Amino acid sequence: MTTTEMPAVRECTVTGCSYNHDGCHAYAITVGGSNGAADCDTFVALNTKGGLDKVVAQVGACTRSDCVHNSGLECTASGVRVGPGTGDHAANCLTYQPS
Repeated sequence: MTTTEMPAVRECTVTGCSYNHDGCHAYAITVGGSNGAADCDTFVALNTKGGLDKVVAQVGACTRSDCVHNSGLECTASGVRVGPGTGDHAANCLTYQPS
C-alpha cells in the first residue's frame, strides 16, 4: 500500500488538538484504543499548532482489528471523520464500526 492509497481524514472537529487548525495537518494519524471506541492516537493537546503547512492527513495505521473497515491493520474506508471522544481520550474515529 502506498501513501496515495491511504484513506484521507475528511473531517476533524476536535478543536483542542494541536494538529487541527482548519483541518488536520498531521501527515498521517493512527487509530487505536481498546475502550469500545476507536481513539485517534495522534491527538496532541498543546497550545502550539503543529503539522504540515497544508491539510493532507491520512490514516496511516489502525489497530482496531474489530472494525469493518480494517483489513490487515489498514483502514479500507474511503475516508474517515474524527470527532470529540469520551472518557479519558479526547478524539475518536467516528467512522469506526464494530464488525
